[in-house]
Amino acid sequence: MVETIVPEAIFIGSNKQTQVSDLHKSKKIVAFGAGKTIALWNPVEPNNQGVYATLKGHEAEVTCVRFIPDSEFMVSASEDHHVKIWKFTNHEHLTCIQTIEHYSNTIVALTALPNLISVGCADGTVTLWKQDTQNDRFSVGYEFTIHKGFFYPLCLSLSEVQKNKYLLAIGGTNVHVFIASFVLNNGEVENCKIVAELEGHEDWIKSLAFRHQETTGDYLLCSGSQDRYIRLWRIRVNDLIDDTEEDSKKLTLLSNKQYKFYIDDKLRVGINFEALIMGHDDWISSLQWHESRLQLLAATADTSLMVWEPDETSGIWICGLRLGEISSKGASTATGSSGGFWSCLWFAHEGMDFFLTNGKTGSWRTWCTKDNIICDQRLGISGATNDVTDVAWSPSGEYLLATSLDQTTRLFAPWIYDASGRERELATWHEFSRPQIHGYDMICVEPITDTRFVSGGDEKILRSFNLPKGVAGMLRKFVGSQFAQDGEMPESATVPVLGLSNKAGEDDTNEDEDENEDNNNKGSDIADPLSLESPPMEDQLQRHLLWPEVEKLYGHGYEITCLDISPDQKLIASACRSNNVQNAVIRIFSTENWLEIKPALPFHSLTITRLKFSKDGKFLLSVCRDRKWALWERNMENDTFELKYKNEKPHTRIIWDADWAPLEFGHVFVTASRDKTVKVWRHQKEPTDDYVMEASVKHDKPVTAVSVHDSMVENEILISVGLENGRIYLYSYSSGNFKLIAQLKEDITPADKVTRLRWSHSKRNGKFYLGVGSSDFSTRIYSLAYK
Repeated sequence: MVETIVPEAIFIGSNKQTQVSDLHKSKKIVAFGAGKTIALWNPVEPNNQGVYATLKGHEAEVTCVRFIPDSEFMVSASEDHHVKIWKFTNHEHLTCIQTIEHYSNTIVALTALPNLISVGCADGTVTLWKQDTQNDRFSVGYEFTIHKGFFYPLCLSLSEVQKNKYLLAIGGTNVHVFIASFVLNNGEVENCKIVAELEGHEDWIKSLAFRHQETTGDYLLCSGSQDRYIRLWRIRVNDLIDDTEEDSKKLTLLSNKQYKFYIDDKLRVGINFEALIMGHDDWISSLQWHESRLQLLAATADTSLMVWEPDETSGIWICGLRLGEISSKGASTATGSSGGFWSCLWFAHEGMDFFLTNGKTGSWRTWCTKDNIICDQRLGISGATNDVTDVAWSPSGEYLLATSLDQTTRLFAPWIYDASGRERELATWHEFSRPQIHGYDMICVEPITDTRFVSGGDEKILRSFNLPKGVAGMLRKFVGSQFAQDGEMPESATVPVLGLSNKAGEDDTNEDEDENEDNNNKGSDIADPLSLESPPMEDQLQRHLLWPEVEKLYGHGYEITCLDISPDQKLIASACRSNNVQNAVIRIFSTENWLEIKPALPFHSLTITRLKFSKDGKFLLSVCRDRKWALWERNMENDTFELKYKNEKPHTRIIWDADWAPLEFGHVFVTASRDKTVKVWRHQKEPTDDYVMEASVKHDKPVTAVSVHDSMVENEILISVGLENGRIYLYSYSSGNFKLIAQLKEDITPADKVTRLRWSHSKRNGKFYLGVGSSDFSTRIYSLAYK
């Protein structure tokens, strides 16, 4: 009987949008768009548990997330054209209470104040939504278009100048910052109009932020642009407005131009240019004011964070702190290394300032400072930024590999021991290595041993990789892994300029070092694992934790779709995409000489979706889009195969997945299909020597993944089933009967198709571990405890 099912870890990357994240100031919870979900993370939680939940609801990529200040509400927007209102149901979890289906285009900009939100849409409109405090629901207050002709709003910022009197700053695909004013009277938006067009920028506006009014009626607005400049604008009201430029005798300058207007009869506003901040090498992505000090944080596409503040003597704005990478090409360059930073967050906690930013790789980086002095870079979070296509446990069960359409292979493992070797009170999961950063989308992965794996992607070849010494030492230190081949391991891995292959690194300087200096991934930073105090940071994962490639395996004519390794670690079976018999063949490779063992195995007529060796390595099972399965018998002497069993009509739709039961359960395998069924097939000698269907269970959605645990539990096998909508079921099975032992709760399962399920080969602390890959961009790890 299942006692507990716990989500041990959720790895998911942030979307590449400038308004994709926000912080709830009092709860210290970060919410960010991750694929079609919203991920929740507490960056000051002491155990570094990472993302603790993902919110479902949107049907396309989330573009904007905002907490409404001083409230329990959050607003999100998406490419599905919907705006959703969320409310905290307890300290950490939110529930959607309203979906706004007003729009027919992507939502691209969002800002919020108590009881008021403003939404910018890709059709060029900006809408003000007001909240009814009686039922918490929002309704349209006013909608308008900014500019005649094409204008695409990219950023918005609201400011309450005086009670119920507001300014709305609007930036986008124009060099001007547009200012709108309006009054909120008895819950109704009145007198909304464009009152100013602030001139000065030379390219599109990417970020806007009003600063909190420390002096009533005198405060600042900042604007960041693709022209790489930040402009500050001074806002004053009524008697604080400087009218001296109206004196005809006084010399005036263009930069001193004031924009003056009335919000209503009693409130006059003046806006003038205050300062120009120069120093960034690429687009300004995101701007954040400090909560209390006159300081401005800028995140940019040059992969840097810079804190700007006025000099005490001259008043000139200078850079007081720089974080991130120096002289790194970013998002607006064709050869950008890490793609720059997209959004940033800044908050104070226990006397320290925390800086958070997300980049192209989906990972979050965290820095901590005190009195503008960098204390340390802290452990952030990471995850894929596209569909996770495969997951596979190492033979020891100590780490999980995952491949993704974001062109990476990632290694996740539990952080069990601290830097001094003491066991941590709570083991948390982290990305310890990024073995493969590729030029093609990754599709499948399988370990050969604990120190070697094979992967396949959207290219025609398989690639094999070896564990380098630095990563081995780090896994030994923090995870407790033991590897017996240290003397034979390469030191590190490098990536040649414009290359796809990771090469083994050398300790000695070679003649190509200068040529490859900007692109090599050296292992020097982790050559001594004692130098690390925690699992690696994102900059180390990007550059120093690759695995060197040792072999390429050729033979297939199209993109690789699946592979498997025989239990004796001697054979690799693989298949590629196909729409004909000629290419829908299985190819077998030897891991001893890396040569193909011919002939190839023809039977199927379309793409093979899964290959699985039996537990004793004597049979190879193949399932296919042609709705057939086949069993190939292996000649153990020369490792050739012949077709032994087949079934032309086992399912009525595509068979997506299959797995073998433990040997002690008999000669049994399980298939999962788009026809919504999971079927169990058992070998029967009488009356015919064949595999026959023993049992079947049907679901309400297509079944896309299935996995059978290697060991039996109370004379039953344990089967996990994943569906097209992200649901996961756990069954026990024996004697022709499926027994549902658990359906994982909706709030901990993926929001999209389950692409792969894999049980770990070993237990830890008496628990079973299940790895899950999904099209919602997440890699999830669950633990299962039995009574």
